Amino acid sequence: MKQITLTVSAGKRLIGKAVAVHPAVQEKLKSGIVAIIAGTTNGYVAEEILKSIRQEKDFDRRHFFRGITLPPSKPTDETGRLPEQKFPGDVIIVDGVWQKGKTIFDVIEEMNEGDIVIKGANAVNIEKKKAGILIGHPKAGTIGIILPAVVGRRLRLIIPVGLEKRVCSDIDNLAGKINSPGTSGPRLFPVSGEIITEIEAISILTGAKAELLAAGGVSGAEGSIWLAVEGTDKEVTEAEKVIGSVSKEPNFCV
Repeated sequence: MKQITLTVSAGKRLIGKAVAVHPAVQEKLKSGIVAIIAGTTNGYVAEEILKSIRQEKDFDRRHFFRGITLPPSKPTDETGRLPEQKFPGDVIIVDGVWQKGKTIFDVIEEMNEGDIVIKGANAVNIEKKKAGILIGHPKAGTIGIILPAVVGRRLRLIIPVGLEKRVCSDIDNLAGKINSPGTSGPRLFPVSGEIITEIEAISILTGAKAELLAAGGVSGAEGSIWLAVEGTDKEVTEAEKVIGSVSKEPNFCV
């Protein structure tokens, strides 16, 4: 068993690499639709997927989000956007070709069974495999149009989310409180799908098993996680190699 540590940005890069090699994603990149919804973690996912199809040119993840959480010294508007933000659109890939400038709203009606939507989250309960998405839009934003298609047409929903967003409480119960009349601030939308944290990413990339054992840090390591990684000698060695390749990922900046 090996113990490793990952910063938040290194975890995002690791998750991005794992989603990019996910068998279902690779299949739909050949024929079908892969929709990567804008978000900070999904910026890394989009980079890795676009690299895999050699179409990463012109992609910039610095404004690849609709809403973002920043320190009080860097205010956002009521929906979490930056005042000067130039939204580039989601990354929509149809039959292996990036449809630049399009959003999920442009293609959701064209998506069919097995097509993939990749949507980030703001909370994750790793024990119950449940995620939560903060909502600033009165019609529930992108997840509000995604879920009917996921259920109605059996789209595949993949949820990349870092362990720094873990919560211990039941997300359905939290949503019941946060969404009640008279409560201020964003709403919380509980959602189920294929959740991919750093733990699942290590398994996808190497076959090794990982378990969260500690967290925290300072001087740029805030939100970092400690993982215990075990498996065969080959799996653990491969995990060390993959983690080493992302360990010095710079912190995300806007």
